[in-house]
Amino acid sequence: MSVQDTGTFGGLDLGATPADFVDLLKPRVMSLVIFTAFAGILLAPGHLHPVLAAVSLLAIALGAGASGALNMGLDADIDRLMTRTAKRPIPSGRITRDTALVFGTMLASGSVILLAFASNWTAASLLSLTIVFYVVIYTVWLKRRTPQNIVIGGAAGALPPVVGWAAVTGSVSLEPIVLFTIIFLWTPAHFWALAILKRDEYAAAGVPMLPCVASPETTRLNILVYAVLTAVSGLAPAVLGFAGLGYAAVAAGLGAWLVLGAVRLRSATAETERRLAGRLFGVSILYLFALFGALMADGVLSNVMA
Repeated sequence: MSVQDTGTFGGLDLGATPADFVDLLKPRVMSLVIFTAFAGILLAPGHLHPVLAAVSLLAIALGAGASGALNMGLDADIDRLMTRTAKRPIPSGRITRDTALVFGTMLASGSVILLAFASNWTAASLLSLTIVFYVVIYTVWLKRRTPQNIVIGGAAGALPPVVGWAAVTGSVSLEPIVLFTIIFLWTPAHFWALAILKRDEYAAAGVPMLPCVASPETTRLNILVYAVLTAVSGLAPAVLGFAGLGYAAVAAGLGAWLVLGAVRLRSATAETERRLAGRLFGVSILYLFALFGALMADGVLSNVMA
């Protein structure tokens, strides 16, 4: 059933299902936000009541979902032009653009207020900054203007562990900044690998992702550079003393795996580029989840043995 079948009122559709609104939240992206924010909460010194910690994590997840809904509303025109996004709720006609924007705005406001009451206004302010950065800086300003869109815009996706840390401590210190840096440096290689697979679609939509405006050689070199930087930053928690040797060994292995994938892509031919880019994209996802999982396991073990 589409929006056109059910009618609208004041620009808001009347027949959208709960599943349609869940799709607006970009649940796959939200899963990464929840995981990294939980890492920030778990690793932070101090104590937040388990119920308040759960509510804080929910608020951060809702803030990420609000960003996704607003992004879909603002990008509805280009989403219609790409097979990767054409089945999203707005281009497929299940939800109107106005509904997505109203829903996203309400959810964004509610998530910030909820986090303020569950934890503190420092965390709430950081969550607000995350939403504004993703929606205004990345979606509105950078995405359609510069191939550095995902480099700068990646800061929004790197902030959740900082928000989680602040929810417990009410402040920001070196440790969450390191977590931010890891995700920030990870994002370009991860997303450009995907963009190689969707190069023609981004070009048709007029989005200047790096693979659309630079040569394959330049794109692959940039991916390799960011993969190396990511691998090095992944060792920083151990080097700086807030993770142990077990974590360092896991981080080194994961980093080598990521860099090896980027090296292979760097030497790809026209025939093997898509296969190797797809493989690196998958490796990059596993890298980040495994790295943060190892960091959390190290933190739990350290607390148990203390």
